[in-house]
Amino acid sequence: VQLQAYGGGLVQAGGSLRLSCATSGGAFSSFVMGWFRQDPGKEREFVAAITWGGYSTYYADSVKGRFTISRDNAKSMVYLRMNSLKPEDTAVYYCAAGSKWKGRLPHDYDYWGQGTLVTVSS
Repeated sequence: VQLQAYGGGLVQAGGSLRLSCATSGGAFSSFVMGWFRQDPGKEREFVAAITWGGYSTYYADSVKGRFTISRDNAKSMVYLRMNSLKPEDTAVYYCAAGSKWKGRLPHDYDYWGQGTLVTVSS
């Protein structure tokens, strides 16, 4: 399974971005999809996850109410809409695919994309 995240960039605090993750090579609808982020020198941090059919979502407290995860199984895509961005949201964002619902740790996911950098200026 291959994943490719894109859509990162530079945005001012309070702004918005939408990240996308394209997948191929697997049964997309059979995976729980998640987003993580990582600052240099820090551990990879859980951001959000969505169930196989997209009916349930799960967020880190730090992004709840500001970020929205969604998926399009017909297109094998998962998205992360990020609103009201803060400088502390600056990180490389990764999409991941796995089989464990509400997994918050990187080892709960089996496949990873290469990451896309989000920089939020103050």
